[in-house]
Amino acid sequence: MKFVLPLLTLLFPVLIHAQSLQGTIYNTQNKPIPYADVVNISGDSHAHTDEKGVFLIEHVHPTDTLKVIHMGYEPVRVIISEETYPLRITMHEKVISLADITITPDVNALEVIADINLQTNPVNSSQEILRLVPGLVLGQHAGGGKAEQLFLRGFDLDHGTDIQITADGLPVNMVSHAHGQGYADLHFLIPETIDEIDFGKGPYNADKGNFATAGHVNLKTRRNLQNNLLKVEGGQFSTMRTLGMVNLLNKNGQSAYVATEYIATDGPFDAPQNFSRINVFGKYTGTVSETDRIGITLSHFTSKWDASGQIPQRAVDQGLISRFGAIDSTEGGQTTRQNLMIDYEKTLGNQAWISNKIYLIHYDFDLFSNFTFFLKDSVNGDQIHQKEDRMIFGGKSTYFQNFEWGTWDGIFQIGVEMRNDQSNNNELSHTKNRRETLVVYKLGDVTETNLAGYASAEIHSGKWTINPGIRLDHFDFQYYDKLEPNYSNKAVRQTIISPKVNVLYHYSPIMQYYLKTGKGFHSNDTRVVVAQNGDRILPAAYGTDAGFIWKPSGQWLVNMAYWYLYMQQEFVYVGDEAVVEPSGRSQRQGLDVSVRYQPLNWLFLNADATYTNARALDEASGENFIPLAPVFTLTGGAHVIHPSGISGGLNLRHLADRPANEDNSIVAHGYTVVDANVTYRYKDFDFGISIQNLFNTAWNETQFATESRLKDEPAPVEEIHFTPGTPFNIKASVQYRF
Repeated sequence: MKFVLPLLTLLFPVLIHAQSLQGTIYNTQNKPIPYADVVNISGDSHAHTDEKGVFLIEHVHPTDTLKVIHMGYEPVRVIISEETYPLRITMHEKVISLADITITPDVNALEVIADINLQTNPVNSSQEILRLVPGLVLGQHAGGGKAEQLFLRGFDLDHGTDIQITADGLPVNMVSHAHGQGYADLHFLIPETIDEIDFGKGPYNADKGNFATAGHVNLKTRRNLQNNLLKVEGGQFSTMRTLGMVNLLNKNGQSAYVATEYIATDGPFDAPQNFSRINVFGKYTGTVSETDRIGITLSHFTSKWDASGQIPQRAVDQGLISRFGAIDSTEGGQTTRQNLMIDYEKTLGNQAWISNKIYLIHYDFDLFSNFTFFLKDSVNGDQIHQKEDRMIFGGKSTYFQNFEWGTWDGIFQIGVEMRNDQSNNNELSHTKNRRETLVVYKLGDVTETNLAGYASAEIHSGKWTINPGIRLDHFDFQYYDKLEPNYSNKAVRQTIISPKVNVLYHYSPIMQYYLKTGKGFHSNDTRVVVAQNGDRILPAAYGTDAGFIWKPSGQWLVNMAYWYLYMQQEFVYVGDEAVVEPSGRSQRQGLDVSVRYQPLNWLFLNADATYTNARALDEASGENFIPLAPVFTLTGGAHVIHPSGISGGLNLRHLADRPANEDNSIVAHGYTVVDANVTYRYKDFDFGISIQNLFNTAWNETQFATESRLKDEPAPVEEIHFTPGTPFNIKASVQYRF
């Protein structure tokens, strides 16, 4: 039996009094490990680490042995002696094992499942990262340039209207965006830098505000690199990707690395996509003192592309174009984003600490689209141009305090945050061939400020965990309309309060039940806000989840939940049409099921299924379908991580037929697609092959019921317009670690 005695210096003090022992647990990236289990196997005491990796275990004596367990790490045993103080334990990563997962009151079923997905299914694009989130379906309809269209829990989320997406806490959603409210473009992230996925469904977290109604996703990047690496990929359709990741500093509590990515492809379309993307990402993390840590993140992203857009089914049926053809091949755009973020964490003593974050973002967006072709302008066509130039400044500060009150213990947090968006020359225009502006529909400056405060507690008592919380958000919307003959700067302010209560019952080491309730919201576009004079501009969402996480054996993990979400009336700005469309109340309810099974040490099986009933409440039966709301989704796969160096897997995703309009007379047809990948590791090299659409299925990645008119057509037609999904596509890669 191997005993591990930590030799590194202590960042947090060890307190030993009345047979109590405090310590801190880190991984090899010098990152605290939360929710690790610490067991005194020489006695009967047990503890777990908090969010800072700190634990306090009672009834410990010299010569006792502590055992530390956490999913994805090698178990650690430590013999307690005078020499072990100060106590700091380092855990080493290993291939994940479901047998290591222990159901405790701290287990978040969705985060555990997302972590399993990330560790067993390597990804090569930001799009693939989001597909690791259970129940989240996405599709691209601009050849990789625009943010993906997202589907979750009966929502067509557009590009992010009802899901909050962040990266290391940095906001990704764009309020009052030129193309769509909540637009969330994650392409500035390099997938190999992702370390964890923080994910939740529903409006149940007090620290999650705007857009967190159907759910939230926070992607966390690595503090340092285990290896430097170089990677080259190449495949069909003139596809190429290069990646470099290099450690600049990794010693004495200081770490810094830089990662760069370049992607180019023409795509499978008849008109070449001419897509290119450049990413540069740098991160520094350092300990200023035993109680202070600072982090700095810098990144730059730029992307350009041409697109074939959404094509009408009749044009394909009539042989006018192929499935990969275009009606208007001049669609496309470009976008850039630069991020600067500074993190500062300070340990205050008495099991308290504070986390601070400030950020500055510059964002530029330029998009040309044509959805209706010649419906409005039979001569020049209906191409539109959407653009903006945006600066975002914000920050967040949260105070954490562990506590014990008799038989009660837990953690309390209180926080404040601020975000200010200044979108200049936010424009919607009618253009021709990306070169000539015919009519300017909208042009103005948006200034939107969100101030928020929140408080929550996680309270443990016996088998019960209670998590009450409350959040207050205040918005200041301002719009300077540059098309008005006289100066016109309209302003509206509104505040919303969002209470939450979550209850978990730890029935046994293999079963946990939970009930979550909460109120959330998404803001509407500033142009809608001023147009409606502040009427119902922060529509609320009221939700509840009732479910369980069950571990019937060491090789199985099951999560199931019934959920319900009610949405108030909304006013939504339709950026493509420059109009305000009110929508009535709605409700969604459904069932989510996630299963993970590890029959062998090197074989992992997974399945995630969702069923949703989504209906508008103010419409007659039969005319109350919510367009494009997913009804049934299924994702699953089999993944191998073999000691011989071979790894790989099969991934299946299925989206069933769904209504494309309110009376279900137009149907968006479903699809089933299977992808495959295999990698062989030889010394410091990884050789890989990945295949998209293994069976060459003809599928539609995104679909819309749209009224359009083709050139010389006598009358408009409303039918399905779609972007074809990628056909069979093979790609090879070589990676070198050093």
